[in-house]
Amino acid sequence: MKIITDLDKAYELADKAHSLKTQVWLDEVIFSFQWWTGLFLTVIPWIIWIILSKKESKNRFLYTAFLLIIISSFFDLVGVQLGLWRYYYEVIPFIPSFVPYDWTLIPVIIISLIEYKPKASPYIKGFVFAFVTAFIGSPIFEYFHFYKRIDWEIYYSFPIYFLIYLFGFWASKRRNFDSYW
Repeated sequence: MKIITDLDKAYELADKAHSLKTQVWLDEVIFSFQWWTGLFLTVIPWIIWIILSKKESKNRFLYTAFLLIIISSFFDLVGVQLGLWRYYYEVIPFIPSFVPYDWTLIPVIIISLIEYKPKASPYIKGFVFAFVTAFIGSPIFEYFHFYKRIDWEIYYSFPIYFLIYLFGFWASKRRNFDSYW
């Protein structure tokens, strides 16, 4: 069948590209300053959050963070696969999203914003989060060559980050999981 033959060729090319990318990662990325920075940004914010967060809220916020990790990683994966941006200093070479951003910075910042000043407007917090992430955080990561925008404008990110924040706020207010235990 033609579809099988064509897809096999595409997968073979993808496998070759991934092998080359992994070799570059092993030769030039791992243990570089950017790699250590990415590892630090992946681990340290979680440690700080665990120490500073309220014990009685941890399960609820970890649930929220897990959902945020899934969403941010999904959007990042789609962007990379569509060629909208690319990463150069991944902490883990076989994950096409940027782990420090998707698995740590986005969820930890959002759950921290929700946890602290809980009576503040989620729309204002979401706006501030989206603004700082899109217009300050992303350019900093681009300046240090962690990633490069290919076919993406920074202002496209603002509404996405705003909606991700609002989803995180909504998820943190769910009480469904309380009744199971």
